[in-house]
Amino acid sequence: MANIHKTAIIGEGAVLGKNVEIGPYSIIGSEVVIGDNTIIESHVVIDGITIIGKNNKIYSYASIGKESQDLKYKGEPTKTIIGDNNKIREFVTIHRGTDDKWETVIGNNNLLMVYVHVAHDVIVGDNCILANNVTLAGHVTVGDFAIIGGLTPVHQFCNIGAHSMTGGGSLIVQDVPPYILAEGSRAVARGLNSVGLSRRGFSKEDLSILKKVYRLIFRSKMLLKDALAEIEETYGENEYVKNFVEFIKNSSRGIIK
Repeated sequence: MANIHKTAIIGEGAVLGKNVEIGPYSIIGSEVVIGDNTIIESHVVIDGITIIGKNNKIYSYASIGKESQDLKYKGEPTKTIIGDNNKIREFVTIHRGTDDKWETVIGNNNLLMVYVHVAHDVIVGDNCILANNVTLAGHVTVGDFAIIGGLTPVHQFCNIGAHSMTGGGSLIVQDVPPYILAEGSRAVARGLNSVGLSRRGFSKEDLSILKKVYRLIFRSKMLLKDALAEIEETYGENEYVKNFVEFIKNSSRGIIK
């Protein structure tokens, strides 16, 4: 049975899993689905077609599933989808998708700190940390294990690569490739995220290869297309290098330098 405070408002049709807790004055819309063992603290608003998985904790004053701030949005039946084992802290806002992707998605095991904003059609992978006041504009994608420092705005349509880390207060207007450190008032590449990669079990051999790849892309005077060609010829069998090269080739906004 769900544990619902007497002051909470649960819309007719909402589906609550086993052992769900709903705190005082929270409002759950009629099209919301909440998985087992998820805790909703006080004064939380969850609206729209929103599907939330198991074992999440959503703290006070969060707003999830409201319509986007995109002026082109005309009330289409878009979704907000949140996986399992996430912590969504106070005053976080997560907006539903538009008719671009039709959904905004948060994966599993993520920490969204105070005042994080996740705009429409954003995709956040698994095991990410978004520090206080991170602002993800519409259509942003964040790869698995990425860490975004506090007070960081990310421009529309940017991609943040897996296992990357960005410093606090960095303005991100282009794609951040996987595995690197980025920082600056307009973010630039500062090096390989060696400490983070080591903690996640990357071998010394893989780290050595990725450092060489990083230098070719960011520190050599080669044209990007020539650097990529050399990387593919020399290190192209390495799975992490494949991911790195594919990310850069698929970048529509260009990568930070």
